Amino acid sequence: MKLTRRDALALGAGAAVFAVAGGRAGSAWAGLEDTEKAVMEFTGGATPASGRITLDAPEIAENGNTVPISVSVESPMTDDDYVASVLILAEGNPNPDVATLHFTPMSGAAEATTRMRLAKTQNVIAVAKMSDGSVFMDKKEVKVTIGGCGG
Repeated sequence: MKLTRRDALALGAGAAVFAVAGGRAGSAWAGLEDTEKAVMEFTGGATPASGRITLDAPEIAENGNTVPISVSVESPMTDDDYVASVLILAEGNPNPDVATLHFTPMSGAAEATTRMRLAKTQNVIAVAKMSDGSVFMDKKEVKVTIGGCGG
């Protein structure tokens, strides 16, 4: 087979597109399995209980680029009983991991506020890991609208 200049250019263009696309095949969105896997890795296989952690997120976000969220965990924050870390996940984003927050007894309170980007209507999940190894979870669905036209 003889490789012509036109064939070489076509192969080069195809390789460039493959490189720009990240060389990935398959879905661009994380699945529920990816989120569950991230939770299990964070908790060490323990099933999170409800309570002690509160996730505040809007029910409807008119702009998915800047969705305000806050998380707080009830804890005395003493040397013997404190929040070690909090994992924030978004089920429908390409990568479900949004942030991991680390606390110490010197933090005083286990609270944080931030903004995150949501690609579409989805569940936002916060998981808290306590110093004694117990884990707690809260979940909120956030409806992302385009131009505020309803969920």
